[in-house]
Amino acid sequence: MINSHLKTLSRGVVFATLLGVVCSAAAEPKRLLVVTATKGFRHSSIPTAERILAMLGSESGAFTVEYVRGGPDGKDDADVREKMAPAELQKFDGVIFANTTGELAIPDKEFFLNWLKSGKAFVGMHSCSDTYHGYPAFIQMLGGEFRTHHAQVGIAACNESPEHPANVHLGDAYEVFDEIYLFKNFDRNQVHGLLSLDKHPNEGTPGDYPVSWCKDYGKGRVFYTSLGHREDVWDADPDMGGRRNSPEVSKAYQQHILGGIKWALGLLPGDATPQSHVYQVSPAEAAGGFRPLFTGVDLTGWHLRHANGTASWSAQNGMLVNEIPKDGHGTDLVTDAPFQDFTVRYEFMVPSGSNSGFYLRGRHEIQIVDDYAAGQTSLGGNGSIYNHTMASKFVSKKPGEWQTAEATIRGNRVTVILNGTKVIDNVVVDRPTGGELDGNVNAPGPIFLQGDHGAIAFRNLRIKPLR
Repeated sequence: MINSHLKTLSRGVVFATLLGVVCSAAAEPKRLLVVTATKGFRHSSIPTAERILAMLGSESGAFTVEYVRGGPDGKDDADVREKMAPAELQKFDGVIFANTTGELAIPDKEFFLNWLKSGKAFVGMHSCSDTYHGYPAFIQMLGGEFRTHHAQVGIAACNESPEHPANVHLGDAYEVFDEIYLFKNFDRNQVHGLLSLDKHPNEGTPGDYPVSWCKDYGKGRVFYTSLGHREDVWDADPDMGGRRNSPEVSKAYQQHILGGIKWALGLLPGDATPQSHVYQVSPAEAAGGFRPLFTGVDLTGWHLRHANGTASWSAQNGMLVNEIPKDGHGTDLVTDAPFQDFTVRYEFMVPSGSNSGFYLRGRHEIQIVDDYAAGQTSLGGNGSIYNHTMASKFVSKKPGEWQTAEATIRGNRVTVILNGTKVIDNVVVDRPTGGELDGNVNAPGPIFLQGDHGAIAFRNLRIKPLR
């Protein structure tokens, strides 16, 4: 009797499972309104974008598309007014703004945003962020606003969210050649980062440069990628002329936006919580006595060497960044706390042609310089005790790459490990090396970071007091 009951129950479970599969397979695809209307610059890649979006919807079976093109010259408002009226929007599950620009003629913008908040999807590509500059509520919904761009360039964007459907296929970085936007009105505390750069795409100076992100918006979801200026980002067909991107790059972009679309439609799970950039040392280092020197989110524990100096330092996406004003100078940054004997570990990025220094007790400078091409000099290259002892080996990385350093000072003896190689071995340093805070070499002193010579970024700064 029990076996018969179990068999019946088992058949019921199988039937319910099959029914669920059938129902899932028969589910109607979502309806998306693809807006490519423009009131400003009209990208030549728009027809390619329209074709690829339709293809992704058809091949995935996840959605269908209808278009709002705004007329062949991008100046006709009638199409926008008609197809984006409140009654028409109610027919759709979301919208895609693919390379839109300017002040579009949506008849009721407030209704449009409230409609999104009700649980709809908003997806934007590239110049979507160059839309509605005069409507702050739209910028707040999107999460950032186009400021400017420079020449098209190849980048390797960091994958900030490898588990997200938009990024799961990208690996640690996504290499692409495109027009890379610089933003204003962007706040990492309001978005979940997907792709970003840790240096200026053209100039190479350190800083936080977002590329793609997502966020919750009421009950709705927002996905935005600033990539998609070029036709061969959307589709690098092998027969296309003038390609800078390979078919593999464009395929990765297609999967990036498809994953973002499915997530925004609620078809795939994915985190939209803003990432925390508070720095915490690893459990192993914490057990060994290390603690953070930099919070990762602000300058707590640090002050400018000169109170009236340029406030050139800031916390950006977990980095401690020194940005030099044009035709100006930065300012040295000093810890509030003094230290006697200690081991300190840190990572740094020095851009092309730049120069900085890491001072132990505020008196002994470990050199930081872009010396990759030139090699060591008489003053010493990276890892050297400036104006005192040259590094025993040349192990510098290229400018713009993150490098690791560890320094230990006990009494007046210093050891430095650069990029995993010991380059200063228990050397006696019994005098200041230049630019010091004072000459009291045997007294406790702060860490100070040289900021008046050039742009520099640090991250993962931690220290272990030895007494």
